[in-house]
Amino acid sequence: MIETALTRHAGVEIPLICGAMYPCSNPELIAAVSAAGGLGIIQPISMMYVHKHDLREGIRLIRSITDRPIGFNALVEQSSKVYEDRMKGWVDIAIEEGVRFFVTALGNPRWVVEKVHAVGGVVYHDVTERKWADKAITHGVDGLICVNARAGGHAGDRLAEPLYRELADLDLPLVCAGGIGGAGDFVDAIDAGYAGCQLGTRFIATTECRAHDDYKQAIVRAKAGDIVHTERISGVPVAVIETDYVRRVGTKAGPITRRMLRHPKLKHYARMFFSLRSIWQLRKASLEGGGYRDYWQAGKSVEGIDAVEPAGEIVARFGAALRACQ
Repeated sequence: MIETALTRHAGVEIPLICGAMYPCSNPELIAAVSAAGGLGIIQPISMMYVHKHDLREGIRLIRSITDRPIGFNALVEQSSKVYEDRMKGWVDIAIEEGVRFFVTALGNPRWVVEKVHAVGGVVYHDVTERKWADKAITHGVDGLICVNARAGGHAGDRLAEPLYRELADLDLPLVCAGGIGGAGDFVDAIDAGYAGCQLGTRFIATTECRAHDDYKQAIVRAKAGDIVHTERISGVPVAVIETDYVRRVGTKAGPITRRMLRHPKLKHYARMFFSLRSIWQLRKASLEGGGYRDYWQAGKSVEGIDAVEPAGEIVARFGAALRACQ
């Protein structure tokens, strides 16, 4: 047992989270990470609309593989009342099935905090800078997922150590998210004061992940310099591997897109449109391989990834490296 604030909150042996990923969070991957002593996080849209499991049955499938703790990702953006109502129902199902660790992002997490605290659970919230952390704290969260500039997907703009210093006085557990590819990166983050690390890209390149092998091999081949930020998926910067397709179409959103996203009346509809388009586009690219448009989300942690491996072996190696330094 390696004890940090995260391991105490989550009830896990190793302070290592497999972050929720669209479309790559399949039940087998989540279960493998948790079974090895880390914490796998359910991404409900991936579970239901990509991997075709009813949410409750998908959670029970994970439970049939391991009885160790798992978590749940609740995106609390309020651009759609229909989506918000569905997410509230999904959170209720997760609670009913015994999930007690939740990760929120994008909006006000208050309603999740109230539901989860009522059953003795904890809520961590994604942040990229101090102002979002301060807001999350006012809504009662128990910890912060600190998304830095080396993360995949929607990354922050601060590196891990400056972000830690910016948030260290808040007296909440801080989890490093971004740039953790190898065991040395993991140990360095814990030594710097983080209570744990959240990994995404590293767990795509695993045998349990259902992403296409083209995607996995692209991660193995890529270096940190191959990661670029494109606005062409969702209108806001997303970290992806720079493929021939990305170079050909460019990384900047068009003027109409930028104008819509800034418009006070149109921006919510624009975000909804681009979210739906990006969900479809990323799903096709991730699961169907290089024959489709090559938008492969990844962070600069690719620098430390040199093989596709079983997820459990990664968790065990990271845990052993941390124990060796204590």
